[in-house]
Formats: sequence, C-alpha cells, structure tokens
Amino acid sequence: MRLVTDLHIHSRWSRSCSKDLTLPNIAAACGRKGIQLVGTADALHPAWRASIGDELTEAGEGVFALRAGSSPTRFILSTEISCIYKRGGKVRRLHHIVLFPSLAALDRLIASLTARDCNLKSDGRPIIGLDSEELLKLVIEADEKCLLIPAHAWTPWFSIFGSKSGFDSIQECFGDLAPLIPAVETGLSSDPAMNWRLSALDKIFLVSNSDAHSLDNLGREANVFEMAEPSYFELRRILVEHDTDKFLETYEFFPEEGKYHADGHRDCGFWCGPFETKRLKGLCPKCGKPLTVGVLNRVDELADRPENPFRPTGSPPYRSIVPLAELVGDALGVGKVSKRVKTALDGLLKAGGNEFHILLDMPPERIAQVSTPEIASAIQNMRAGLVEIRPGYDGEFGHVKVSGIIKKKQGSLL
Repeated sequence: MRLVTDLHIHSRWSRSCSKDLTLPNIAAACGRKGIQLVGTADALHPAWRASIGDELTEAGEGVFALRAGSSPTRFILSTEISCIYKRGGKVRRLHHIVLFPSLAALDRLIASLTARDCNLKSDGRPIIGLDSEELLKLVIEADEKCLLIPAHAWTPWFSIFGSKSGFDSIQECFGDLAPLIPAVETGLSSDPAMNWRLSALDKIFLVSNSDAHSLDNLGREANVFEMAEPSYFELRRILVEHDTDKFLETYEFFPEEGKYHADGHRDCGFWCGPFETKRLKGLCPKCGKPLTVGVLNRVDELADRPENPFRPTGSPPYRSIVPLAELVGDALGVGKVSKRVKTALDGLLKAGGNEFHILLDMPPERIAQVSTPEIASAIQNMRAGLVEIRPGYDGEFGHVKVSGIIKKKQGSLL
C-alpha cells in the first residue's frame, strides 16, 4: 500500500495558524488531498493534548483515528519544538519535529519538560530553553522508539543549518547522539537535489512535510512510503534502517517559491543569488543593511558537490508540484479562491478522487474531459517542470507560474 504522509503540520493552538485546524477538519482535508497518514501536530499543548485524547482512538500500531465517523485518515502523534539556547558563544534557534509511538511516551515527555519549567501552554509550537542535544536525550528517555527530526533544515533563523543560528553539521549539533537522527526535513525553500550537494547527508533520509498553518496547505510537501498498513513502528523502521525499498518518493514545493530561498532584503524589495551577495559584501545595495542569507547561499557554503548532482545511491526520487488550486487559477486566469476555481476543483475531485492523483497521475485527456483543456495543459506542463519563477527571499514567498498553457480559441465552459 502506498501511503502519502505529512508529518509536520500545526493545529489551531499554534501562533498565526487557522482556527479551522481541528482534528476532524484535518482528517477531511487529508482525504481530499490524498494523504493517508498525518501528524497530529502540537501534541505537547495541554488543550490540544486533551483534544487528542477526546477525539482520537488507537487504530493500529502507534496510529490513531477519529472516534466519530468513518474517516480513513490515520494520525501519528507529533509536535514541533522550538529550542533557543546559547552554544559556542552564539544564540542557537532550532526547530525540531518529534514523533511519538504512544500516548504514554508523549505524556512522559510532557512531564519531563514541565519539570524543567518549560512553558507548554503559550503556543502549539512551544519555545524551550534547552540545548538540542539535551532535548534529544529527554525524547529518548520518554521512549527509545520516539524520533527527533530537525525541521526545515536550512531556513536562516530557526534550523539546524540556518545561516543565522545553525550549525555546520548534524554532529556539531547533537554530538555523540548524532547517529540517533535518521532524517532531516528539507523545508519549503530547498529540495532534495539541493541537499544532495552535501555528501554528509547521503546516509540519512530527506523527508518533506507541509508545515501547514491552514487546511489548504496540507500536503504542499509530503512523503510516500510502502507499508502493508499504516504503522508508526514501520515508519520508524523505514527511517532508522534506511530502507530505500520502502521510502518511495517525496512531493516537493518548487524550492524557489519558499520564502527563504534566495538572499535579499524584503523592506527594499531586493533579492539576489549567492554570487551577487558576495560581490555586495552581504549588504543591501539600496539601504546598506545586511542581506538575509537564504537557503541557496547556505547550501552553496556547506556543499562538497557541484550544483545539479546525480541522485546519491539510496536517495528516493522526488516530484515537484504546484498546489492544484493555484494551477487551476492560472489556467482560468482567476484567483485560486474564486468560484470558478471551486467549481472546477469539485468536478476534478469527483472524477479523480483526490488532489495528488489529479496532479501527478490522472491522464491529461481525462482531466480535459472533466474540466477544460487549459487546466489539462497546466497540469501537464507542471509535470514537465515548465514553470516561471520569481524566487522568495527574506520571509517573502516566491511566485511560481506554469508557462506555456495552451489556451482555447473559444470560450470556456467554466
């Protein structure tokens, strides 16, 4: 069974996140997207932990289902934690994903962090003053079957390799415990090919998740595993044992669309690539303030391989996607939240079942039959990588637009 998974999302209790992010709504949205296994998110937050206990029931090996209704969506207990601390004379700000095999393991970590005066009530993604290495120790003490995965590994401000507060290697961050890190999350501003430039990452998996702050963004990045049935323990085994036969592929944002891909200064509307940043001595040419060094530059700094490397042995392939609503909006020449887009999406979903199937596998001829030739052309061109891109920088998302959409000479039915 192919299982599409999204292990890093957020709940209604995380800052700047939609109040619609409830467990039933997440399950319904996953069904529409084509996600079979999703993280609960924010499991350390007291109110969300209560919702997990009230609304979910065990439905397999370390996986949970809604008590009410008959949703096929399965959940894995998960959270993101923000660690802010000093190491080596530098303030470190790192985000980590933690996955739990059971409610008992989750509650043990909650107790351990509470005993250290960590405030778990203030935000779904709690900020704690613990070193990443110390956090990993506590996670393993809660249950040796827990997993810790560095989140969005390259973003400048809050990641293991970030230009502003990160480290140069997994070993530098976690010391002797580094072998317990089976994977890193690429984040929206990088893709696997960029990460393949570092040979040090060949021995661990590169995972991709949405970090969704709203229902619409679920699955904007995802992983595909082969499992007989949804199982936390099989997921953990695949990652820990580096089972390349069972980790099939990832679905990726075009990394240029990520809001920290290029270098730049948002206040001045200026962005550039690594070479230009060096020429400018890291300063904005408009105001003279330091540029925010983005992911592309930081990868270039740490890489020991040239750009566009061959896929390392044992690394899963990936496919780059544009969210379906954006593609349909581009094809119809309207915004992604317009009524015409909703009408087209309803017809596509009725025929195709879920968004991932439509985006990646549904025959273009069938797409044209149930929508328009323009929409079929947009999806086909996305699959071929025919896109126009203005990269994101300094917290500003980039813009990706499918190019070469074949337009009908006569009016559209939608």
